[in-house]
Order: sequence, then structure tokens, then C-alpha cells
Amino acid sequence: MSANSCSFKDRCVSILCCKFCKQVLSSRGMKAVLLADTEIDLFSTDIPPTNAVDFIGRCYFTKICKCKLKDIACLKCGNIVGYHVIVPCTSCLLSCNNGHFWMFHSQAVYDINRLDSTGVNVLLWGNLPEIEENTDEDLLDISAEECIR
Repeated sequence: MSANSCSFKDRCVSILCCKFCKQVLSSRGMKAVLLADTEIDLFSTDIPPTNAVDFIGRCYFTKICKCKLKDIACLKCGNIVGYHVIVPCTSCLLSCNNGHFWMFHSQAVYDINRLDSTGVNVLLWGNLPEIEENTDEDLLDISAEECIR
């Protein structure tokens, strides 16, 4: 089963901000759960969060599955905010997944619902273009004010 056979189009798009310093980390976040342990809440994104996070430490494997991970830290404050799935395991790839490989810990980030172009309605994944006209950096500048509030 893949993202194609599971529907995520009705999920809200979130702006993800670092809880430690309020830095915007992504404007394409989604609430998620850990596939290997559905009791763990996370956030995820489909596009590498450039100019917001960087890799830290060494790659490691999870105890629950065979995914290869590497932690990511906020570039502004240096705190670990999540991880990147470098190599997903077969079990996770076959599970109902959203195709996102950039994961954020719910203890390290908070989310703000992203609004559509009208500025009134919450933007849904089904209405989010794969490649946005504005660059993610432009959206991060606009969204930074939201995180500070």
C-alpha cells in the first residue's frame, strides 16, 4: 500500500515552527503518526526544509523497524527538531504512508493551520500544488510572523 491508495487530500496543511526559537521550519507540514508506533504523534513534510534545518550526528536505525534515519536540527537555535528517513524499510513503504520522509517531533515543533489564497479557509493537501509558484523561502518569510504570534 502506498500514498496513492491512501487518501491524504483532506488533511490540513500546517506551517511548522520550532518550539524553542519560533523559527519557521516548513510551510508544507502535515500531522502524522509514526508508522511503526501509531501512539506517537509527529509532523511531516514532503519537501526538504532548506535554510531551516540541517543534519546532525550519525545515521541510525530504529528499534521497531529497519528504517535508516538521521536527526535534523533547527539552524537558528541548534535544537534537534526531528529526523529525515534516509532509507525507508520495506515494511514502512508497504504501509499506508503519505510519502513524506522529513519528520518533526511534536515535542519540538508546533503547527499553525495554513490558509488558502483567500486567506479565509484552511488549505488542504488536495489543493496544494506539488510545486508552488512561490518558493518555500518566500513562504517562510511570510509565515514567520505567524510563528511569532
